[in-house]
Amino acid sequence: MTSEYKGLEHYQHGDKSSLGVLLVNLGTPEAPTASALRPYLRQFLSDPRVIELPKWKWQIILNLFILTTRPKKSAEAYEAVWTEKGSPLLLTSEAQRDMLQEKLRAECGQRVNVALGMTYGNPSVAAALEELQQKGMRKLLVLPLYPQYSGTTTGSVFDAVTKELQNWRWVPEFRMVSCYHDHPLYIDAVAGNIRESWEANGRAEKLVMSFHGIPKRYFSGGDPYHCHCQKTARLVSEKLGISPDDYIVTFQSLFGKEEWIKPYTDATLKSLPGEGISSVDIMCPGFTGDCLETLEEIDQENRGYFMEAGGKQYNYVPCVNTRAEFIDCLSELCRVHMAGWLEEDLAAKDLSTKAQFERFQANSQNASPTGARASAQAQGLRA
Repeated sequence: MTSEYKGLEHYQHGDKSSLGVLLVNLGTPEAPTASALRPYLRQFLSDPRVIELPKWKWQIILNLFILTTRPKKSAEAYEAVWTEKGSPLLLTSEAQRDMLQEKLRAECGQRVNVALGMTYGNPSVAAALEELQQKGMRKLLVLPLYPQYSGTTTGSVFDAVTKELQNWRWVPEFRMVSCYHDHPLYIDAVAGNIRESWEANGRAEKLVMSFHGIPKRYFSGGDPYHCHCQKTARLVSEKLGISPDDYIVTFQSLFGKEEWIKPYTDATLKSLPGEGISSVDIMCPGFTGDCLETLEEIDQENRGYFMEAGGKQYNYVPCVNTRAEFIDCLSELCRVHMAGWLEEDLAAKDLSTKAQFERFQANSQNASPTGARASAQAQGLRA
């Protein structure tokens, strides 16, 4: 008989258990081609967290209009940033995973495993969770690579993780980091990149901090994202020692025709030269790894808008990527949110469980006259 719930085949009670950390980012297509973009965009744009419209209405628009034209255009944009090794976002996310695991194991022991999942595309959240399950995960910390909370990002991570766990026979103890937009080490990492850019290129007249946008009605409905972005920008400016007049917070990556939170990044950059601002430093604090939206949209497309409008100097400041302070931030988040878990003696608990199972198995085999039946039941516990 096949069960609808996922477990480990021939599971042995008392096997070595571990703590799992699941890093999650948005995702990336398999290749910079229209054929690879189509299924990726279909999955992404079918998420009701991303597009809050009646499903029947949106699916008509998506399949008849968007998926017939946007994959080709998006593929051209991805081609402009694709590397010889593949997607820049995936490569950075994998490096973050590896660096975090190395740091956590050095600080917390070898029974901490870190896996990477993407809400859309591969490696999927389900595949990453299964990877941790195969390593004996009993407690799970989910750490989205989104410093600022939004239902469109962090909320989607929660949906993807819980959807998969609903299919598991043994659901692990589960915690999730909601946001870290004001974490001191994250702020240090963002400010550190800006300082290094100033040292290398000189300081521009304005610092533009561009965050991914969301529809205004999401904000009006209670999404705290806009507030988190503003606080991040304020803390970064304070760390840098600059005044509110020295920086601007803007929002990019608009989609559709409805109003999104403002000011828009592209419109701002087009207007600044006319206001007497000829040089800008621009960065994207809401992205923890450079990707299409930073490398193509900000460093290329929006650079063109600013220079065509009369700008003279445009310095793009990279994301935090694998900067030491950011990896330290992720590690500290893990240690804080895994409080209590890290102090448990997992080996002792496993030995105790194994001993209990062996006693149960031995008693079942020796029992009479139902020993055979009990033995069969004991064997069934392993499945």
